[in-house]
This record gives sequence, C-alpha cells and structure tokens, in this order.
Amino acid sequence: MKRFDGQLAFYRFARAVLVGLCHLLFRVKVIGKERVPPSGPYIVAPTHRSIIDIFLTATITRRRIRFMGKQELWSTKFGAWLFSSLGGFPVDRSAGTGAVRAALDRLAEGEPVVVFPEGTRRRGRMVVDLKDGAAFLAAKAGVPIVPVGIAGSEDIMPSGSPMIRLRKVAVVVGEPITPAPGTSSGRARKREVETITEHLGTELQQLFDTAFDALPTR
Repeated sequence: MKRFDGQLAFYRFARAVLVGLCHLLFRVKVIGKERVPPSGPYIVAPTHRSIIDIFLTATITRRRIRFMGKQELWSTKFGAWLFSSLGGFPVDRSAGTGAVRAALDRLAEGEPVVVFPEGTRRRGRMVVDLKDGAAFLAAKAGVPIVPVGIAGSEDIMPSGSPMIRLRKVAVVVGEPITPAPGTSSGRARKREVETITEHLGTELQQLFDTAFDALPTR
C-alpha cells in the first residue's frame, strides 16, 4: 500500500488554490503546456520580473516543482513543514556550493527544480546577462531545461512594491533544451555551459516577446 505523503497532498491543495486565484485575478493565459515533460527531472527556467513568478510558474504543470529558499525559513518546525510542503528546499547561502548540491539532490530524486536564469528580479523586456546556474545543473545532471516566458507580472507586483495590482498575465512554455550527448557524464565543461546559457537566453527572449504579444486584451 502506497504511503500517504502529507506534504505532497498539501502542495496539491495549495497549488490548486494559488493557481485558481492567479487565473481569477490575473486571467492567466498559458501557452505550450504540452511541451512540459510529463515525468522525470527537469529544470524550469522562467523570466523573472516579480516575486509572484514563483506562483505563476506552477501554472505550467500539476507536478510539484521545487524552488530554493534561504535556510532561515526552515528554522522552526512549522516553517520547515510549510515551506517544504510548498515545494521549497533550504539552501545555505554562506556555502558556495550549497545551492548546487541541494538542487542536484532534488533532480536526482526525479523532481523538477525552478532556477531563475536572470538570478534576481529584473525590469523591462530585455533578457540579458543570464547566470549559468541553470545550464550548469542541466549539464551536470543530464536533464533538460524548460524555458518559460512570463509577461505581465512586473506590473502586478514590481520589485520593491508591497502592493498587488490586478493585471493580465501570459505564460509561454518553450521547447525543452536538452544537453548535447556526452554532457551528462557528471561533469559540466565551461564551454558546454556557455553554449547552453547562450541558447537559453535566445529562447527566453523569444518566449518573453511572445508572451507579451499573447496578453489578453479583454
């Protein structure tokens, strides 16, 4: 008999509520959901303009997606249960390789992991200066990257703003980017990572532009 997973059950409930609210409040339009792998580990690589991008990313799949959170959020039993149940996993920011190791562990467990290639919230419609974290993890673990363009979230809750405004959102999923054969041997060569990052940047810009074109007009 399969063991009941309370955290997974809570995630499914919380996701249903949050995604439902996103559709109700922001009229989220999702394009390309069929491109998301139905099983196995992969990296979700969205554009990043607002803190709510984490919730909007959950609209692309019913599967639990994992994201990094600062270790301090897990300092209490309730906090540890809550953030783990919501898909988070703790990262020690003082340890240089802590985030990489934690993400690789989740991928090894067969779960999708969210990595924002832009590193932090940006502004505007240009996708530039990508970090190589997503590409490094993809090459290291031999898993695909699913690029996602999210348009409209910057107007809902811009960086530094505590207020939420009602705006429309479009989420566009691109074709998975799979590391070239031979890059999944447990090593991630610098040139391979650079090539994947460059490809990812091009795809994200196209998806971001497409998402803006797809924003609901009514």
